[in-house]
Amino acid sequence: MLRVARAAEFRDHLTLLRDDILLVSHNDADGLSAAAILARALPRVGRRVRLRILGRGENPWSAEFRGEVAASAIGGIIATDLGVRAGSIRADCPTILIDHHVPAGVPDEAIVISGFHEDPIPTSSLLAYRCTASLGPADDLLWLAALGIVGDMAESAAFPEMGEARRRYGVTPLRKAAALINAARRSATGDAGPALALLLKADSPQKALSRQNPETAVLEAARDEVKRALEAAKRLPPKIAGPVALVLLHSPCQIHPLVAQSWRARLKDRIVIAANTGYRPGWIHFAARTDRDEDLIAFLRDHAPPGADEAYGSGHRRATGGALRPAAWNAFARSLGLGEAASISAGDSA
Repeated sequence: MLRVARAAEFRDHLTLLRDDILLVSHNDADGLSAAAILARALPRVGRRVRLRILGRGENPWSAEFRGEVAASAIGGIIATDLGVRAGSIRADCPTILIDHHVPAGVPDEAIVISGFHEDPIPTSSLLAYRCTASLGPADDLLWLAALGIVGDMAESAAFPEMGEARRRYGVTPLRKAAALINAARRSATGDAGPALALLLKADSPQKALSRQNPETAVLEAARDEVKRALEAAKRLPPKIAGPVALVLLHSPCQIHPLVAQSWRARLKDRIVIAANTGYRPGWIHFAARTDRDEDLIAFLRDHAPPGADEAYGSGHRRATGGALRPAAWNAFARSLGLGEAASISAGDSA
Protein backbone atom coordinates (compact mmCIF):
# COMPACT_ATOMS: atom_id res chain seq x y z
CA MET A 1 0.00 0.00 0.00
CA LEU A 2 1.31 3.43 -0.96
CA ARG A 3 2.04 5.69 2.00
CA VAL A 4 1.85 9.40 1.24
CA ALA A 5 3.65 12.03 3.31
CA ARG A 6 2.46 15.59 3.76
CA ALA A 7 4.30 18.55 2.27
CA ALA A 8 4.57 20.04 5.76
CA GLU A 9 6.79 17.07 6.72
CA PHE A 10 9.33 17.81 3.99
CA ARG A 11 11.90 19.36 6.35
CA ASP A 12 11.99 16.20 8.46
CA HIS A 13 12.32 13.91 5.44
CA LEU A 14 15.03 16.11 3.96
CA THR A 15 17.32 15.19 6.86
CA LEU A 16 17.58 11.67 5.41
CA LEU A 17 19.29 13.03 2.28
CA ARG A 18 22.97 13.91 2.29
CA ASP A 19 24.67 16.44 0.01
CA ASP A 20 24.92 16.53 -2.98
CA ILE A 21 21.22 16.16 -3.78
CA LEU A 22 20.31 15.27 -7.34
CA LEU A 23 17.16 17.20 -8.24
CA VAL A 24 15.40 15.57 -11.21
CA SER A 25 12.31 16.96 -12.90
CA HIS A 26 10.06 16.86 -15.91
CA ASN A 27 10.64 19.47 -18.61
CA ASP A 28 7.19 21.11 -18.77
CA ALA A 29 6.13 24.31 -17.01
CA ASP A 30 4.94 22.42 -13.93
CA GLY A 31 8.07 20.29 -13.60
CA LEU A 32 10.47 23.14 -14.34
CA SER A 33 8.69 25.42 -11.87
CA ALA A 34 8.87 22.72 -9.20
CA ALA A 35 12.58 22.26 -9.92
CA ALA A 36 13.22 26.01 -9.79
CA ILE A 37 11.37 26.33 -6.46
CA LEU A 38 13.40 23.54 -4.88
CA ALA A 39 16.70 24.64 -6.45
CA ARG A 40 16.23 28.15 -5.07
CA ALA A 41 14.93 27.12 -1.63
CA LEU A 42 17.27 24.28 -0.66
CA PRO A 43 20.51 26.33 -0.69
CA ARG A 44 18.83 28.72 1.76
CA VAL A 45 18.99 25.95 4.35
CA GLY A 46 22.53 24.96 3.41
CA ARG A 47 21.74 22.08 1.06
CA ARG A 48 23.71 21.61 -2.16
CA VAL A 49 21.80 20.49 -5.24
CA ARG A 50 22.54 19.65 -8.83
CA LEU A 51 19.83 19.75 -11.48
CA ARG A 52 18.95 17.18 -14.10
CA ILE A 53 15.98 17.92 -16.35
CA LEU A 54 14.71 14.87 -18.22
CA GLY A 55 14.40 15.33 -21.95
CA ARG A 56 12.75 13.63 -24.87
CA GLY A 57 12.06 9.96 -24.19
CA GLU A 58 13.86 9.89 -20.83
CA ASN A 59 12.42 8.25 -17.74
CA PRO A 60 13.93 8.07 -14.25
CA TRP A 61 13.00 4.40 -13.88
CA SER A 62 14.61 3.35 -17.17
CA ALA A 63 17.74 1.22 -17.23
CA GLU A 64 19.60 4.02 -19.01
CA PHE A 65 18.84 6.63 -16.37
CA ARG A 66 19.49 4.23 -13.51
CA GLY A 67 22.89 3.53 -15.02
CA GLU A 68 23.63 7.24 -15.21
CA VAL A 69 22.60 7.82 -11.60
CA ALA A 70 24.53 4.76 -10.38
CA ALA A 71 27.75 6.40 -11.57
CA SER A 72 27.03 9.69 -9.79
CA ALA A 73 28.46 10.72 -6.41
CA ILE A 74 25.22 11.89 -4.81
CA GLY A 75 23.75 11.72 -1.33
CA GLY A 76 20.08 11.79 -2.22
CA ILE A 77 17.51 12.19 -4.95
CA ILE A 78 14.47 14.45 -5.20
CA ALA A 79 12.37 13.67 -8.28
CA THR A 80 9.42 15.87 -9.11
CA ASP A 81 6.61 15.72 -11.68
CA LEU A 82 7.90 12.40 -13.01
CA GLY A 83 5.33 9.98 -11.61
CA VAL A 84 5.42 7.36 -8.88
CA ARG A 85 6.31 3.78 -9.82
CA ALA A 86 7.40 0.51 -8.31
CA GLY A 87 11.09 -0.07 -7.79
CA SER A 88 13.73 2.57 -7.17
CA ILE A 89 15.75 5.09 -9.13
CA ARG A 90 18.81 4.10 -7.12
CA ALA A 91 18.37 1.55 -4.37
CA ASP A 92 21.18 2.78 -2.08
CA CYS A 93 20.17 6.43 -2.30
CA PRO A 94 17.46 8.06 -0.11
CA THR A 95 14.78 9.44 -2.40
CA ILE A 96 11.85 11.85 -2.16
CA LEU A 97 9.20 11.84 -4.90
CA ILE A 98 7.09 15.00 -5.23
CA ASP A 99 4.33 14.34 -7.71
CA HIS A 100 0.65 14.74 -8.56
CA HIS A 101 0.03 11.98 -11.12
CA VAL A 102 -1.87 8.77 -10.48
CA PRO A 103 0.71 6.37 -8.96
CA ALA A 104 1.60 3.42 -11.18
CA GLY A 105 3.04 1.37 -8.34
CA VAL A 106 4.55 1.42 -4.85
CA PRO A 107 8.21 2.49 -4.88
CA ASP A 108 10.88 0.82 -2.80
CA GLU A 109 11.68 2.89 0.30
CA ALA A 110 11.16 6.31 -1.34
CA ILE A 111 9.20 8.97 0.51
CA VAL A 112 6.22 10.04 -1.59
CA ILE A 113 4.73 13.52 -1.28
CA SER A 114 1.71 13.41 -3.54
CA GLY A 115 -1.58 15.16 -4.06
CA PHE A 116 -3.37 12.62 -6.26
CA HIS A 117 -5.81 11.82 -3.42
CA GLU A 118 -6.77 15.47 -2.85
CA ASP A 119 -9.58 17.48 -4.43
CA PRO A 120 -8.53 19.58 -6.23
CA ILE A 121 -5.25 17.82 -6.99
CA PRO A 122 -2.30 20.19 -6.43
CA THR A 123 0.28 20.37 -9.19
CA SER A 124 3.86 19.30 -8.59
CA SER A 125 4.95 22.94 -8.48
CA LEU A 126 2.37 23.72 -5.81
CA LEU A 127 3.47 20.68 -3.79
CA ALA A 128 7.09 21.84 -4.11
CA TYR A 129 6.10 25.30 -2.91
CA ARG A 130 4.27 23.84 0.08
CA CYS A 131 7.34 21.70 0.82
CA THR A 132 9.61 24.74 0.85
CA ALA A 133 7.26 26.47 3.30
CA SER A 134 8.41 23.88 5.84
CA LEU A 135 11.99 25.13 5.41
CA GLY A 136 11.38 28.82 5.95
CA PRO A 137 10.00 31.91 4.18
CA ALA A 138 9.24 31.12 0.53
CA ASP A 139 6.82 33.89 -0.39
CA ASP A 140 9.05 35.08 -3.23
CA LEU A 141 8.62 31.69 -4.93
CA LEU A 142 4.82 31.86 -5.05
CA TRP A 143 4.79 33.02 -8.67
CA LEU A 144 6.65 29.86 -9.72
CA ALA A 145 4.00 27.69 -8.10
CA ALA A 146 1.30 29.68 -9.90
CA LEU A 147 3.14 29.42 -13.21
CA GLY A 148 3.18 25.64 -12.86
CA ILE A 149 -0.51 25.61 -12.00
CA VAL A 150 -1.37 27.64 -15.10
CA GLY A 151 0.97 25.59 -17.29
CA ASP A 152 -0.68 22.37 -16.14
CA MET A 153 -4.18 23.74 -16.89
CA ALA A 154 -5.23 23.74 -13.24
CA GLU A 155 -5.81 27.48 -13.05
CA SER A 156 -9.53 27.15 -12.37
CA ALA A 157 -9.03 24.97 -9.28
CA ALA A 158 -9.64 26.70 -5.95
CA PHE A 159 -6.06 26.82 -4.68
CA PRO A 160 -5.60 29.69 -2.23
CA GLU A 161 -2.03 30.12 -3.48
CA MET A 162 -3.33 30.68 -7.01
CA GLY A 163 -5.77 33.28 -5.77
CA GLU A 164 -2.99 35.18 -4.02
CA ALA A 165 -0.69 34.94 -7.07
CA ARG A 166 -3.49 36.19 -9.31
CA ARG A 167 -3.93 39.25 -7.10
CA ARG A 168 -0.22 39.89 -6.78
CA TYR A 169 1.01 39.30 -10.33
CA GLY A 170 -2.06 39.26 -12.56
CA VAL A 171 -3.22 36.21 -14.46
CA THR A 172 -2.24 37.44 -17.94
CA PRO A 173 1.51 37.62 -17.25
CA LEU A 174 1.34 34.20 -15.62
CA ARG A 175 -0.40 32.72 -18.67
CA LYS A 176 2.08 34.29 -21.07
CA ALA A 177 5.05 33.12 -19.02
CA ALA A 178 3.67 29.58 -18.73
CA ALA A 179 3.16 29.38 -22.51
CA LEU A 180 6.69 30.63 -23.05
CA ILE A 181 8.21 28.09 -20.65
CA ASN A 182 6.21 25.21 -22.16
CA ALA A 183 7.34 26.17 -25.67
CA ALA A 184 10.90 25.06 -24.91
CA ARG A 185 10.20 21.34 -24.60
CA ARG A 186 7.60 21.44 -27.38
CA SER A 187 10.03 22.85 -29.94
CA ALA A 188 11.89 20.64 -32.40
CA THR A 189 15.05 20.69 -30.25
CA GLY A 190 13.15 20.03 -27.02
CA ASP A 191 15.82 21.97 -25.14
CA ALA A 192 14.36 23.14 -21.81
CA GLY A 193 17.68 24.62 -20.66
CA PRO A 194 16.79 28.25 -21.48
CA ALA A 195 13.41 27.87 -19.75
CA LEU A 196 14.99 26.56 -16.56
CA ALA A 197 17.68 29.24 -16.62
CA LEU A 198 14.98 31.89 -16.84
CA LEU A 199 13.02 30.47 -13.90
CA LEU A 200 16.14 30.28 -11.77
CA LYS A 201 16.91 34.00 -12.13
CA ALA A 202 13.59 35.83 -12.65
CA ASP A 203 11.63 37.10 -9.65
CA SER A 204 8.22 37.52 -11.29
CA PRO A 205 6.35 36.53 -14.46
CA GLN A 206 6.82 40.08 -15.70
CA LYS A 207 10.60 39.76 -15.36
CA ALA A 208 10.49 36.38 -17.08
CA LEU A 209 8.75 37.99 -20.06
CA SER A 210 11.27 40.83 -20.32
CA ARG A 211 13.30 40.85 -23.51
CA GLN A 212 16.30 41.94 -21.50
CA ASN A 213 16.73 38.22 -20.84
CA PRO A 214 18.52 36.41 -23.70
CA GLU A 215 16.58 33.28 -22.78
CA THR A 216 13.27 35.03 -23.45
CA ALA A 217 14.15 35.61 -27.10
CA VAL A 218 15.07 31.93 -27.49
CA LEU A 219 11.77 30.87 -25.96
CA GLU A 220 9.78 33.28 -28.14
CA ALA A 221 11.32 31.70 -31.24
CA ALA A 222 10.41 28.24 -29.91
CA ARG A 223 6.86 29.42 -29.22
CA ASP A 224 6.48 30.69 -32.79
CA GLU A 225 7.85 27.42 -34.19
CA VAL A 226 5.37 25.39 -32.16
CA LYS A 227 2.49 27.67 -33.17
CA ARG A 228 3.19 27.10 -36.87
CA ALA A 229 3.42 23.33 -36.42
CA LEU A 230 0.20 23.25 -34.40
CA GLU A 231 -1.78 25.25 -36.93
CA ALA A 232 -0.81 22.76 -39.64
CA ALA A 233 -1.65 19.74 -37.47
CA LYS A 234 -5.05 21.10 -36.48
CA ARG A 235 -6.18 20.72 -40.08
CA LEU A 236 -5.69 16.94 -40.00
CA PRO A 237 -9.00 15.00 -39.78
CA PRO A 238 -9.46 12.32 -37.10
CA LYS A 239 -10.10 8.65 -37.84
CA ILE A 240 -13.07 7.32 -35.87
CA ALA A 241 -13.42 3.78 -34.53
CA GLY A 242 -15.95 3.12 -31.79
CA PRO A 243 -15.23 5.40 -28.85
CA VAL A 244 -11.80 6.42 -30.20
CA ALA A 245 -10.87 9.33 -32.46
CA LEU A 246 -7.29 9.15 -33.76
CA VAL A 247 -5.30 11.99 -35.29
CA LEU A 248 -2.05 10.88 -36.95
CA LEU A 249 0.61 13.54 -37.44
CA HIS A 250 4.31 13.82 -38.20
CA SER A 251 6.18 16.68 -36.53
CA PRO A 252 9.46 17.12 -34.63
CA CYS A 253 7.56 19.38 -32.25
CA GLN A 254 5.75 18.02 -29.20
CA ILE A 255 2.33 19.13 -30.37
CA HIS A 256 0.43 15.85 -30.01
CA PRO A 257 -0.88 16.76 -26.52
CA LEU A 258 -2.09 20.12 -27.88
CA VAL A 259 -3.78 18.46 -30.86
CA ALA A 260 -5.53 15.94 -28.61
CA GLN A 261 -6.64 18.73 -26.31
CA SER A 262 -8.05 20.80 -29.19
CA TRP A 263 -10.11 17.87 -30.54
CA ARG A 264 -11.27 16.90 -27.05
CA ALA A 265 -13.51 19.96 -26.93
CA ARG A 266 -15.07 19.12 -30.31
CA LEU A 267 -15.45 15.38 -29.77
CA LYS A 268 -16.80 15.29 -26.25
CA ASP A 269 -18.14 11.74 -26.60
CA ARG A 270 -14.81 10.27 -27.76
CA ILE A 271 -11.43 9.33 -26.42
CA VAL A 272 -9.12 11.47 -28.53
CA ILE A 273 -5.66 10.12 -29.31
CA ALA A 274 -3.11 12.23 -31.19
CA ALA A 275 -0.13 10.16 -32.36
CA ASN A 276 3.11 11.72 -33.59
CA THR A 277 5.46 9.71 -35.80
CA GLY A 278 8.02 12.52 -36.15
CA TYR A 279 8.74 13.41 -32.54
CA ARG A 280 11.45 10.80 -31.83
CA PRO A 281 13.02 8.45 -34.40
CA GLY A 282 11.80 4.87 -34.06
CA TRP A 283 8.92 5.73 -31.74
CA ILE A 284 5.29 6.79 -31.88
CA HIS A 285 4.50 9.23 -29.12
CA PHE A 286 0.82 9.75 -28.39
CA ALA A 287 -1.43 11.77 -26.11
CA ALA A 288 -4.91 10.73 -25.00
CA ARG A 289 -7.54 13.17 -23.76
CA THR A 290 -11.28 12.91 -23.13
CA ASP A 291 -14.31 14.73 -21.79
CA ARG A 292 -15.97 11.36 -21.12
CA ASP A 293 -16.31 10.09 -17.59
CA GLU A 294 -13.60 7.54 -18.21
CA ASP A 295 -10.32 6.58 -16.58
CA LEU A 296 -7.84 6.76 -19.47
CA ILE A 297 -5.06 5.14 -17.47
CA ALA A 298 -7.28 2.09 -16.96
CA PHE A 299 -8.33 2.26 -20.64
CA LEU A 300 -4.72 2.16 -21.80
CA ARG A 301 -3.92 -0.61 -19.35
CA ASP A 302 -6.73 -2.70 -20.84
CA HIS A 303 -5.29 -2.16 -24.33
CA ALA A 304 -1.60 -2.40 -23.44
CA PRO A 305 0.31 -4.17 -26.24
CA PRO A 306 3.38 -6.37 -25.88
CA GLY A 307 6.37 -4.05 -25.66
CA ALA A 308 4.68 -1.36 -23.57
CA ASP A 309 7.08 -0.17 -20.86
CA GLU A 310 7.42 2.61 -18.30
CA ALA A 311 6.81 5.19 -21.05
CA TYR A 312 3.23 3.96 -21.55
CA GLY A 313 0.07 4.99 -19.75
CA SER A 314 1.06 7.28 -16.90
CA GLY A 315 -0.34 10.68 -16.00
CA HIS A 316 -3.89 11.65 -15.16
CA ARG A 317 -7.21 9.86 -15.48
CA ARG A 318 -8.37 12.11 -18.33
CA ALA A 319 -4.99 13.15 -19.69
CA THR A 320 -2.38 10.52 -20.37
CA GLY A 321 -0.36 9.05 -23.23
CA GLY A 322 2.81 7.17 -23.93
CA ALA A 323 5.39 6.03 -26.44
CA LEU A 324 5.51 2.78 -28.41
CA ARG A 325 7.70 1.18 -31.04
CA PRO A 326 5.96 0.67 -34.43
CA ALA A 327 5.15 -3.02 -33.88
CA ALA A 328 3.70 -2.33 -30.44
CA TRP A 329 1.79 0.67 -31.81
CA ASN A 330 0.23 -1.43 -34.55
CA ALA A 331 -0.91 -4.01 -32.00
CA PHE A 332 -2.33 -1.21 -29.86
CA ALA A 333 -4.17 0.31 -32.85
CA ARG A 334 -5.65 -3.08 -33.75
CA SER A 335 -6.92 -3.56 -30.21
CA LEU A 336 -8.72 -0.21 -30.54
CA GLY A 337 -10.39 -1.33 -33.76
CA LEU A 338 -8.52 1.21 -35.91
CA GLY A 339 -7.18 -1.42 -38.31
CA GLU A 340 -4.74 -0.82 -41.14
CA ALA A 341 -5.65 2.86 -41.40
CA ALA A 342 -3.61 3.46 -38.25
CA SER A 343 -0.78 1.06 -39.08
CA ILE A 344 2.72 2.60 -39.01
CA SER A 345 5.85 1.11 -40.54
CA ALA A 346 9.30 1.48 -39.04
CA GLY A 347 10.20 3.88 -41.86
CA ASP A 348 7.27 6.16 -41.05
CA SER A 349 8.67 6.88 -37.59
CA ALA A 350 12.25 7.50 -38.66
